[in-house]
Amino acid sequence: MQRLRAAKQRASKPFALLVPNVASARQWAEVDNDAARLLASPAAPILLLPTRTGVAERHPLIAPGLNDWGLMLPAAPLHALLIHELLGRPAGRAWREAAQPTLLVMTSANPGGEPLVVDEAEAVERLGGLCDALLVHNRPILGRVDDSVRRPMRGADGAVSSAFFAPFVRRARGYVPDPIELPGVPADAPPVLATGAWMKNTVCLTRGNQAFLSPHIGDLGSAACRHALVEAIERLRDFLGVRPQLIAHDLHPDFFSTQHAQALAAEWGVPTLAVQHHHAHAAAVRAEHGATAPTLALLLDGVGLGDDGTPWGGELLRVSSGGFERLGHLPTLALAGGDRAAAEPWRLGAAVLHALGRGEEIAARFADQAGAGQIARLLARNLNCPPTPSAGRLFDAAAALLGLCPVQRHEGEAAMRLEALAADHPATPWPDAWRIDAEGRLTWPGLWTHLADATEAPTASATIAATFHATLVAALADWVAHHARATGLHGVALGGGCLINRRLRNGLVAALAERGLTPLEARQAPPGDGGLALGQAAIALDHLLGAAPAAHLP
Repeated sequence: MQRLRAAKQRASKPFALLVPNVASARQWAEVDNDAARLLASPAAPILLLPTRTGVAERHPLIAPGLNDWGLMLPAAPLHALLIHELLGRPAGRAWREAAQPTLLVMTSANPGGEPLVVDEAEAVERLGGLCDALLVHNRPILGRVDDSVRRPMRGADGAVSSAFFAPFVRRARGYVPDPIELPGVPADAPPVLATGAWMKNTVCLTRGNQAFLSPHIGDLGSAACRHALVEAIERLRDFLGVRPQLIAHDLHPDFFSTQHAQALAAEWGVPTLAVQHHHAHAAAVRAEHGATAPTLALLLDGVGLGDDGTPWGGELLRVSSGGFERLGHLPTLALAGGDRAAAEPWRLGAAVLHALGRGEEIAARFADQAGAGQIARLLARNLNCPPTPSAGRLFDAAAALLGLCPVQRHEGEAAMRLEALAADHPATPWPDAWRIDAEGRLTWPGLWTHLADATEAPTASATIAATFHATLVAALADWVAHHARATGLHGVALGGGCLINRRLRNGLVAALAERGLTPLEARQAPPGDGGLALGQAAIALDHLLGAAPAAHLP
């Protein structure tokens, strides 16, 4: 395992695991009947499932610091043949249903951070250092398709939160190119293309009242991933046989997805439409549900460029087919040192201490981090410390103050470890930890104080992690309810990558329902950036169909 991690440059990111059947999966993880049906479905996604007691501790290298494992069943005959060989070629068919001790670590055929390698010659050249042997075939692979990943959810109470629900973390094999129906959109609607986000990129092409998301492409930081985006657009166009009349893209001008959209628009002679990141998250959820009336939208993610040129990430919007209004945002934290803070959560912990007027504690609290004293001075002088209301950065700060993850080795590690630490610990919100003023602004100095006073003792840290989640849920639900009363709206679209957090999602859905609100969730596309192109496409259709002001078009 350590050799594989070194070869893939994957220090702590979890690996997926292949098991022969549902009975085998139940030896390792908690698999209820709903999850079993999804595991064994024709789509055969990877499911992120809670491990059984003691399992994660006995195998710490599979998903370091976490208590969910990604399990999958054979998705192709070749998988079954490999397992049969590994088991010693048992006779008959009974082995296919009986619990087996076999557990195979699975990882994609690619260098870290790049798309799948699909050409045999390229595989020999580029993957030789990652493996001892290559199993090849005389049939070429026509397109890159990653495994789909879903995370089952189930709340503790209430008809809404207790229903089985498994949002997509990644939508690919088994689900693409299945269309997503767009209720309320005419069957003869003009086609539009949306080029998605920077991270977890997918693209979307519509035909009539159907939206077609590409398979997961990934982050656009490498030339190979950028080429994969170009290739995905070409394949979707060939598959659907349509020519887009409008191309939507993210508001950020420096994204490759934005620049390629503009290049295609110039080549094809069609207009482009810049779409704000969180508006797209909200629109993706609304499109799935066929929402045409205005709703609220609570968007919780890492970062997206706002209309005001600042980084957004914890937003409450009023959304309609004609556009959106920003009703409020989470309390801001300083990104100490700029974008580097997203990779080094200790900088967010330092920002919390500074915000509380306890900047003198930073150097000692984070003494093992080079430059802690310098960061304290930057915060004091407000130099290179842009503010952000990002929910993702709040989770990073909490993890850092609990001593969990001062530096992230993969995207989302701090938040994942914080959720794992909270596990199933019961918790009630900290009293007086948040306030909502008459104008609907949310503040929570009490929440920050409790985190800043956290002890690193394991038992106490688990309780604090659980209480942090409970407090965040209660504060967000109260905040949304305040604006629901003020606007008279009761539907709430929930979007953003933070909604993959099981404890946050389950608690929030239940809390909103208790306050008489109706949560709308992403079901056919990921709630995070993997579903962003769907929202961009929905907004583009609104513009073409006249539901939004044409003046927004360049």
